[in-house]
Amino acid sequence: MPTPIALTRHHGLEALELVAPDGARAVLLLHGAHLTSWIPAGGEEQLYLSPRSAFATGQAIRGGVPLIFPQFSARGPLMRHGFARTKPWQLLQAEQGADDALAVLQLTDDAATRMVWPHAFSAELSVRVSDQSLDIELAVENTGDTAFDFTAALHTYLRTGALDATSLRGLAGLHYWDQVKNAEQLQRSDLVLPGSPGCEDLDRIYYQVKTPLQLIDESGPQRRALDLQQQGFEDTVVWNPGAAKCAQLADMPAEGYQQFLCIEAAAIERPVALQPGEVWSGMQSLRLG
Repeated sequence: MPTPIALTRHHGLEALELVAPDGARAVLLLHGAHLTSWIPAGGEEQLYLSPRSAFATGQAIRGGVPLIFPQFSARGPLMRHGFARTKPWQLLQAEQGADDALAVLQLTDDAATRMVWPHAFSAELSVRVSDQSLDIELAVENTGDTAFDFTAALHTYLRTGALDATSLRGLAGLHYWDQVKNAEQLQRSDLVLPGSPGCEDLDRIYYQVKTPLQLIDESGPQRRALDLQQQGFEDTVVWNPGAAKCAQLADMPAEGYQQFLCIEAAAIERPVALQPGEVWSGMQSLRLG
């Protein structure tokens, strides 16, 4: 029988500490359904969380895995990245199973959300951790009587030892929107090298990503490889602010950009359209090689 997991507190906020029988663990806040930590069994922290981030009601958290819904960035009339990451979510399920730990949180529309986004919806975020793997799934249901569309992303901050010793493989041949140059580009090389000249300010939306990606970190004594797959999400965002923009972020240390690369499973180019009663789901799966 699964063992229920009780609520605890992290950084002063209600949280779930998921611990699988093999020692794999993660921390999920009810605030924004925000994942702040993932440690594979016998491993080290895989996510970056800014030491300067605010942990306060109504404020976004810098690092971990912020949930972007129902609007990506400023691509629409809502607040940047939507409201889901700053809303309190409800606990539906949290348990330790025979070989994993699982939590499911839910957010539904209320008077505040309907003032800015006049739609009835139910969103569920599921987090499963086991051995060397982490699965994050977002499911959205249209519970109203009119159609709506949305954009979304899992804004995953992956920890790196040093940015210039980090590379990302798997995007060759794909077109992407370069948000720095404000132009569409083609990824010609097999590797994205975020610490190389010309990539100091990296902000790209890759379209129609169908193959697995691999983040490689060669900063330590042992090469670290993290495999990423996504389902339901058609796009992938690759982001790092670089030195100049990072220094302007009040909730980030000046050198913080050296310690992460964001690789985000996303639905941006073609917004998800839901008719009344329809359900969509998207997942990002990470596995330490």
